[in-house]
Formats: sequence, C-alpha cells, structure tokens
Amino acid sequence: MPETETDHADHTGHDHAHHHHAPAPVEEIVIDHDGPPTEEEVRAVLQTVEDPELRMSIVDLGLLYGVTIEDDGLVSVDLTLTSPACPVGPMLQGMIYHKVAQLPNVMDVEVNLVWTPPWDPKTMASEDVKLALGIW
Repeated sequence: MPETETDHADHTGHDHAHHHHAPAPVEEIVIDHDGPPTEEEVRAVLQTVEDPELRMSIVDLGLLYGVTIEDDGLVSVDLTLTSPACPVGPMLQGMIYHKVAQLPNVMDVEVNLVWTPPWDPKTMASEDVKLALGIW
C-alpha cells in the first residue's frame, strides 16, 4: 500500500527532537571585565529567579529593590516578597545567593528581606506581569 509508505517516510523525515534548542544556561552570561560583576550583570542573573507561587521573575514582579556591589566583591541584594506571610522567603534567598555567588569575583552575597516600601504590583511590576495577574 503506497499510503503507508509515504506515511512512514513522513514520520522518519520529520524528527523534531534534534532541532530543539534549550534555553542557554545562566552560566553563559558573558562577563568580560575584571573585578566584581556590575549591577546589570547581577540583575541579569536574578531575572532567572522566579517567585515559586506566581512563576514569574522576581525582577519582572518588582520584588528586587536594590543591588549593591562593593569593590571587594560583596554583593547585597534587597528583596521583598509578595506578602510578609509568604513562606518562600528563605527559599528565594537561597536561590538568589547561589545564582549571584556563581558570578566571577563575587566573594559573598547578602540577601536582605525588606518590607518598606510594601510591594505594590500596580506600581512595581512590569506591564506583562500586571496583565498576567489581571491588574489594571
């Protein structure tokens, strides 16, 4: 039966598995300067950290309040949570610590939870996030 043969050729001819490009791992952020990373580089890494409840980047959500980088490689990250009762604080702090600590010339990472000003998605989240959360 010719139908089954063309059918069969179709299945073998279109193998999509090998063409799948996985997103580049975080380690590939290219840093081509000496000394500790810049604030942009730290933010680029933190862009990959998601709030476990909302499944969105902490940067897009506006939860990242500040990044301070000392010349000796100490990086301080000021972070808030969507609510003070949010149970994922320590988990997020750990994720941030590990991601930032992997950057070159980072000696230590401080992740500070900050509650002022309180997080307000209307003013702090990106437009995409507001749409996703249904905030107008």
